[in-house]
Amino acid sequence: MYYVYLIQSIKNPEKTYAGYTTKLKERLQKHNEGGSVFTSTYRPWKLIIYLAFRDKGKALEFEIYLKSHSGRTFAKKRFW
Repeated sequence: MYYVYLIQSIKNPEKTYAGYTTKLKERLQKHNEGGSVFTSTYRPWKLIIYLAFRDKGKALEFEIYLKSHSGRTFAKKRFW
């Protein structure tokens, strides 16, 4: 499966991140260990929501959408 996920900083709740992975638990652990340049400053992170896709292309398209202006607005209204 291909996962698109949203995480939120526990210390700075206004900081959020959308990502894509095939190994959700391992990826969240990497974020919390500082393995990502963008998210290392705002550790620790909590998982807010994830969506599982069978199609890699669809998952990547949705991740790109969530990182767009309209996608961020959608996520803020529906998930945060």
